[in-house]
Amino acid sequence: MKPDRIPIAIVDDHTLFREGVSGLMSEFEELEVVFKAENGRQMQQALLKQALPKVILMDINMPVMDGYASTCWLKANYPKIHVLALSMFEDDEAVIKMIRSGACGYILKESKPRDLLEAIKIIMLKGVYINEMVSGKLIRSVAAHETAPNLSSKELDFLKHCCSELTYKEIADLMFVSPRTVDNYRESLFQKLNIKSRTGLVLYAIRNNLFQVTA
Repeated sequence: MKPDRIPIAIVDDHTLFREGVSGLMSEFEELEVVFKAENGRQMQQALLKQALPKVILMDINMPVMDGYASTCWLKANYPKIHVLALSMFEDDEAVIKMIRSGACGYILKESKPRDLLEAIKIIMLKGVYINEMVSGKLIRSVAAHETAPNLSSKELDFLKHCCSELTYKEIADLMFVSPRTVDNYRESLFQKLNIKSRTGLVLYAIRNNLFQVTA
């Protein structure tokens, strides 16, 4: 394996899709597919025999051991491996459950190969990949929760708006505060939660159940 390539693995129970993605990803010189598996149990075995991937492309619905269980197991046993969830559908509950399980991003199977490559590269650079589908269409509102006792009501309100498609300027207008005040809320959350980006804030909200999904 060349040192400048990102080692990835593909876990999906559909043979044609798994082999197809493997072939497409192998065409990118930035990536190297180190193994393929048809479910989480096979993935566990492959991790003992093959080079460790840095990113695993994880299907959700699989027999034997599905994407949720597989991702939870990975986070407990191989926490440095990133999981990018794959799905055929824009399923609110599936996205949220996968991210709660430990996935750091979510992308549709119908995405173009180069979009998938960019998602992998962003995960390697920032640790998370939150696209418009997740940040703008799925998380509708954020509610205060006992897991965030150190956050003020204003900070929670700001966090709610971060989980949307609003710009920081639009958030300031909506909260009737100045852009500078919004900057202060953001920096305070970054410091309190040890987070460095807006996408990190979205992940925090999902993983700590600080939101409600509505129709």
